[in-house]
This record gives sequence, structure tokens and C-alpha cells, in this order.
Amino acid sequence: MNKLKETFGYALGFVLFVVLIPVIMWLCSGRPATDVNTAQLLITFILAVAGLALSIWAIVYMRRVGDGNPMDAFGHEVAPRTKHLMTDGPYRLSRNPMLTGIFVYLIGCCIWLWTWQSAVVFVVFVAIMLVQVRTEEERLRRDFGEEYEEYCKKTGRFLPFSWKS
Repeated sequence: MNKLKETFGYALGFVLFVVLIPVIMWLCSGRPATDVNTAQLLITFILAVAGLALSIWAIVYMRRVGDGNPMDAFGHEVAPRTKHLMTDGPYRLSRNPMLTGIFVYLIGCCIWLWTWQSAVVFVVFVAIMLVQVRTEEERLRRDFGEEYEEYCKKTGRFLPFSWKS
């Protein structure tokens, strides 16, 4: 049952973040033609590959070191949660490297579409994910206590540094 739940979590994450959000961006943009200039295409490709690579690295690291799955939706366990706090690997760069990678990937999608509508979808998605991240942070504080608090002081939510002084 756990393996099925874990596989479902990975599949759901892929469909939602890698497929559905870009499709929504494209549909909200009026289904623009995909004829983009070379610079746009190159930037899109670099951001998409870099973002997905960061996300995949974080997922693999979470599975191996955290002994769990990233899919935890607004306090509801979609797949088995991690058992260990991860502060190395991609998690030394960001407390949320999977989501940071998806943000980079989606910025690439925005550049490819080059419409204000895709940017609005991105901003709404980021706002929703900020709520999700805060919910997840509360759970991590309960699960890992002072160890998580120390980690938060050293590592930014999405970037390697924190905005707090």
C-alpha cells in the first residue's frame, strides 16, 4: 500500500506541476502560437532543464536521505512523509528546492508564452504554494523542533540565503 501511495504522490506531482500548470498558462494565454524567437527558445530551454533538474535532484535526495516522499498537500499526507530532516544536497541551497525548481521551470514557460496571462497564472500559483509551504513548515517544526529552527536560520525558503538579518 505504501508503494502505491508513494507512486501516486510522484505521479500527481508530475501531472500537477510539470503538465497542468503550463497547460493552464497556455490556455489562459489564448493558446498562442509557439513560434518564438531563438533567444526566447534558448532561455526557455535553459530554465526548464535547470528547474526540472533541481526538482528531480531534490526528489531523489528526499527519497534516499529523507526516506519519504515530497507530496504533502496542505497538511494532508498524499504519500509517506519524510522521516529525516534534510539539510544537505539540494536542501543546503533552499528549504524547498523542489518548488524552487518548479518555479524556475514555470518562469521558463512564461518566457516561452510571453503573455501577461501566463505571468498572472504563475503569480497565482506562487501565492497558493506559499500557503502550502507555510503549512508544511508548521508540520516540520512539530516533527523536527529545534533542528528545523536552526536550519531555517541558515537556509532561505527558496534561495540559499534568508531575507531576515
